Amino acid sequence: MGDILSQNEIDMLLQQLSTGEVDAQEYKKETAERKVRDHDFKRPSKFAKDHIRTLHFIHENYARLLTNFLSGYLRTLVQVEVQTVEALQYSEFTNSIANPAVLGIVEFPPMEGAIIYEMSPSIAYALIDRILGGKGGTMERVRGFTEIEMAIIMRLMSQMLQLMREPWENVERIRPNLDRIETNAQFAQLMSPNEMVALITFVAKIGEVEGLINLCVPHMVLEPYMSKLSTKLWFTMVEKGTNEGNQFAMESRIEQSSVTLKAILGNSRLTVGEFLMLQPGDVLQLDTPVEGELDVLVGELHKFRAKPGVRNKKVALKITEVRKEDE
Repeated sequence: MGDILSQNEIDMLLQQLSTGEVDAQEYKKETAERKVRDHDFKRPSKFAKDHIRTLHFIHENYARLLTNFLSGYLRTLVQVEVQTVEALQYSEFTNSIANPAVLGIVEFPPMEGAIIYEMSPSIAYALIDRILGGKGGTMERVRGFTEIEMAIIMRLMSQMLQLMREPWENVERIRPNLDRIETNAQFAQLMSPNEMVALITFVAKIGEVEGLINLCVPHMVLEPYMSKLSTKLWFTMVEKGTNEGNQFAMESRIEQSSVTLKAILGNSRLTVGEFLMLQPGDVLQLDTPVEGELDVLVGELHKFRAKPGVRNKKVALKITEVRKEDE
């Protein structure tokens, strides 16, 4: 759709047409020419606009999860956003990679094949610096990575990859696994240079350091699942599974949450003077009978009654009563 003209511009254009300053036929020809786009039949795009749009939705969700994870993990302000999602040849991606690079070769079961998780050196250095107690700055001079730095990056990248499970759940329940990290693009030739890939580019900002994170997904990995990358189908699945999926996800996360469980052996009252006189070997008498039951607290909530004992040579508790909320 062209620009909207004001009334003065319309009057001026009509005047130029009437005086012959502008040729209507030439104007019509130029407008028609603009609609023609070059198409290279040697490089057909295997990703439709619908597929690109769906990949954009999926990785916007991943960017939000990544932002929350890194902000909490690094204890600093982190922002990750999707910049572009585009289809291109694998050779175009590898030719744009700097040296040294951080190229994670990632297995993507149950999908066949591997994807590449590429991180710019500036972001990698900032992550390492922050984890080792620094302010999250980057290196003044680009250099290779030490073995310790590579070990840190591998551990962190593995955690970052696990966040992809949830955004991809409506397409396939993937199990990302970091196989290895390469620092040279020549050792990451996983496919033919002419193979089409979907390149998802994220802009990451860690404190004052800004850089790119690229996710390179080959077409051959996604090909069996292309029908599930339809925007209409994807949103239908999301809407259908929203209530049940949210409930299931919430229940599973709550079940995996850690809580503090503590048993109160008993209580005893002392004066400050008696407390100051305590020595090793002194015995305190508690108000709990030897055969009595103990109060068991979940957090600060009195939830159970139990009897102490021993199991496998360790102190244990046997639950004898579950207290209801109204009690």
